[in-house]
Amino acid sequence: MQQQIFRILVINPGSTSTKIGVFDNETCIFEKTIRHEADEVAGFNRVIDQYDFRKNVILDQLDHEGINISKLSAVCGRGGLLRPIEGGTYEVNEAMLEDLRIGFNGEHASNLGGIIANEIANGLNIPAYIVDPVVVDEFEEIARFSGVPEIPRKSIFHALNQKAVARKVAKDIGKAYDEANLIITHMGGGITVGAHKNGKVIDVNNGLHGDGPFSPERAGTVPAGDLVSLCYSGQYYRDEMMKKLVGQGGLVAYLQTSDAVEVENRIENGDKEASDTYEAMAYQIAKEIGSMSAVLNGRVDAIIMTGGLAYGKAFVEMISKRINWIADTIVYPGEDELQALTEGTLRVLRGEETPKIYPNTQE
Repeated sequence: MQQQIFRILVINPGSTSTKIGVFDNETCIFEKTIRHEADEVAGFNRVIDQYDFRKNVILDQLDHEGINISKLSAVCGRGGLLRPIEGGTYEVNEAMLEDLRIGFNGEHASNLGGIIANEIANGLNIPAYIVDPVVVDEFEEIARFSGVPEIPRKSIFHALNQKAVARKVAKDIGKAYDEANLIITHMGGGITVGAHKNGKVIDVNNGLHGDGPFSPERAGTVPAGDLVSLCYSGQYYRDEMMKKLVGQGGLVAYLQTSDAVEVENRIENGDKEASDTYEAMAYQIAKEIGSMSAVLNGRVDAIIMTGGLAYGKAFVEMISKRINWIADTIVYPGEDELQALTEGTLRVLRGEETPKIYPNTQE
């Protein structure tokens, strides 16, 4: 029996670009990164105000490529900063659109994904979805304790890539995702290490501006008392302190670059500071992986390293030598967000999963 072909448009908005793809089932037939000039986006007061502009750019691009949107089965956008929700594929509804418009958990270009997907889908009378946004929260309650009641630990991480890779690895090792215990380490501009237990991410470091290893652009966990003292030193405004944690932390703070290839070249040329800093980042990632193995009571089916930094064989080896006693280590370098969005949509269109209703968990 011939498999039904579902044609899906996927949309991933970034701060200065919009990535789009058209897939026939799992096969990509068109992919494009649309760049936006700085002055184009600067003319909008808020990110949300860009949705009409970006939607028209997408439709113009598809028309230019000769892609007939009337043949689409569904549209899927990157999930934004919504309320905490469990992982899965969600059909866009009014409650979601309202939270995306007001920026419930903050303003970010990814908030445009669900809105644009809905606008295009409505005109074609087809469904619009989002998949595994960064606010996926499947914490066990014990993981929320921080030591300061007013500051509970939050689940903000690379949910889309972590979940997609977790499903692939579970299949590779002959298990269903909801039966596997995995530690997924996403290593990019930010780094998140998640404990996946029976299909739920029961603990993960907050990769936005919370805790965990330092990364190419983020500070990760820093000594709290010293951070408070620096905040009240009179040397920095609030925005400057936030930039120290996100954007100008990690490798940027130590080496004035977030480019891993540049750092590796410096190491090859004998730069000891670059070597020490890079090894320290690997050391902190290994510590976080060790912590997540404790969360899983030592019962770990596999440890996976993914994201851009996973292309660096020497860097992966620095981590592996510290943690390979826990479980087998598998490397899935890079990330394919458009493919992950497509796969989430296909699971619903094929009836393998029921689309979830937003919001479905805690406020």
